[in-house]
Amino acid sequence: MTEPTKNPSFKKRLILMVALVALLLGALVGFNIFKGMAIKKYMASAVQPPQTVTTTVAAVQDWNAELQAVATLRAVRGVDISSEVVGMVRELHFHSGQAVKAGQVLVVMNDDAERAQLKTLQVAAQLAHITLERDRAQYAAQAISRAQLDQDETDMQAKEAQVAQQAASLAKKTLSAPFEGRVGITTINPGQYLNPGDKIVTLQKITPILVDFHVPQQELNHLKVGRKLSLNTDAWPNKVFTGVISAVNPLVDANTRNIAVEARLENPKQELLPGMFGRIRLVYGEKQTLITLPQSAITFNPYGATVFVVKDGASGATKPGTATDKPATAPMVVQQVFITTGATRGDQVAVISGLEAGSTVVTSGQMKLKTGTPIVVNNQTMPSSDAAPTPQEK
Repeated sequence: MTEPTKNPSFKKRLILMVALVALLLGALVGFNIFKGMAIKKYMASAVQPPQTVTTTVAAVQDWNAELQAVATLRAVRGVDISSEVVGMVRELHFHSGQAVKAGQVLVVMNDDAERAQLKTLQVAAQLAHITLERDRAQYAAQAISRAQLDQDETDMQAKEAQVAQQAASLAKKTLSAPFEGRVGITTINPGQYLNPGDKIVTLQKITPILVDFHVPQQELNHLKVGRKLSLNTDAWPNKVFTGVISAVNPLVDANTRNIAVEARLENPKQELLPGMFGRIRLVYGEKQTLITLPQSAITFNPYGATVFVVKDGASGATKPGTATDKPATAPMVVQQVFITTGATRGDQVAVISGLEAGSTVVTSGQMKLKTGTPIVVNNQTMPSSDAAPTPQEK
């Protein structure tokens, strides 16, 4: 047999196909490499656009160590006057909002039936007393037994107890102020029928007035009875009321780890009322000089508190410029630095370490920044940096 002759054209086509595939793969890989290098070159040569931010200068200010807390005002004495017994209102001896004295009669209820019953019991008690005196004389003459005399004494004591009970019930028909204070608004009128427990009017003693607030347990060493404090309230935004700590709760709340504190304010003009909301400020310790920043300038993350410090773009030196209202023309970049913060005061935060006085710090726009980001400063709208801010309605 003869060996079949191989087709040379088939081999050439196979080699040509393999070469074309290899060339195609090489071109594809080369193109991807070239594209990556081109993108890297473009990104390296591209200039990052500057971000618009606001800035402030880290200034040194006098700082008083202080506590701030939200407070609720409470009357030194307060009660809702109500009736213990049923009956109809006969007379009202007060009007809404009136100042009353301790023991002053407020309400008189219809007590005719109770007075008549008391009179009957008094007569019965008087008869029992006469009977007892007569039987004592007869017992001395041995005309009656000792048992009869004991029965007479018991009967007289029972009659006197009934008189006392009826007198107490009669007294409940007249309601008096248990202490001096100011009554509230009432809707009770003469002729109205009252059931036990029905509220007639509230009575509040508001001179002086008490203030309740809570502070964290770590501030316990600053809470001393008699220490002065001040209170601000939205009802009187331009006034500061002063008082003293009157009591500190001996029990720390196990859920919040806060301590309840009570303060006393004199309130001579009765400008403060129970139930009002207020803000307590308690100053303690010696005056310090610390670097302060607006709270908006500080960014908190799991690694600590940071700020963005403005630096000169060419030299990298810290930019000591002032906070101007016009965009700066010199190239500036930011650097993120870690700081240690202290106490807060209104919109301000004390900086303990990590920042030099006079440094220019970004106060808004930090979400767009990282170290080396160029910036443009525009301080036409600045975040608040007030040590004692008040609500602003716009």
